[in-house]
Amino acid sequence: MPGPPPVPEQLPHPGTGVPFASPVPPGAGWPGDPSGPGTPVAHDAGRVRELAAAAGGAGEVVARSCVCRACPRLVAWREEVARTRRRAYRDEPYWGRPVPSLGVAEPRALVVGLAPAAHGGNRTGRMFTGDRSGDWIIAALHRAGLASQASSVHAADGLELVGTRIVAPVRCAPPDNRPSTGERDTCAAWLDAELTALTPHVRVVLALGSFAWSASLAAARRAGWAVARPRPRFGHGAETDLGSPAGAVRLVGSYHVSQQNTSTGRLTAPMLDAVVGRVAELARGEVRPAG
Repeated sequence: MPGPPPVPEQLPHPGTGVPFASPVPPGAGWPGDPSGPGTPVAHDAGRVRELAAAAGGAGEVVARSCVCRACPRLVAWREEVARTRRRAYRDEPYWGRPVPSLGVAEPRALVVGLAPAAHGGNRTGRMFTGDRSGDWIIAALHRAGLASQASSVHAADGLELVGTRIVAPVRCAPPDNRPSTGERDTCAAWLDAELTALTPHVRVVLALGSFAWSASLAAARRAGWAVARPRPRFGHGAETDLGSPAGAVRLVGSYHVSQQNTSTGRLTAPMLDAVVGRVAELARGEVRPAG
């Protein structure tokens, strides 16, 4: 007779020392895990739409999204990365699941950014955490008064955002950082449901990169917000007004904080600070003309 299945390897979390399998099962005790063993799982795009629409608020949307298995290519990739792991992180577990949103439940500033990195968010289980992109955006948010600390290392490091929430239009790490059109469209239901729940609070949206700019405009339009036509063009520092049911919302664009952009000088710290500072002003209601 065959014996029992092998017990998954358990590795200590770098912040808490608690051992976890890699990928991490929902409800295992990972810091910030919003899901539990009984959280319903979507296995296709139709089920994503059903579960997202039926979720009772942003917290439940995120919990359901964090166990999603609707995109076979993304599921296979994120879990393979979690099992093999990069040499530098061989002795720690990888989250290996869709990455939850980060920040407050009633944000005035919403940051939209693609996407969890294979050895960043996919490893740490937190948006923009554990990689160079996270170093840049979290430090900039801290300088603008929107984050409690300047670094984002792991999910138990004490980071808190101030009046701000970070969401991803695609919540799994994609191969080569490039989700397919179908994967983007499937994941859009989670973004739509979360945006609907956050609408009463949001006053400014920061889109990190052209993908996030397009995703933000599309989500706003699907939600019934007023969006200018022709579609506003993306650019670093670009701004456009969106009309939500709760009032005016400003969409602000920034080049993505990817290592390619920051290492080549396409995006510099002063450039990022100017945009994030503008977002902080708008979130506080300190409105001044664009430009």
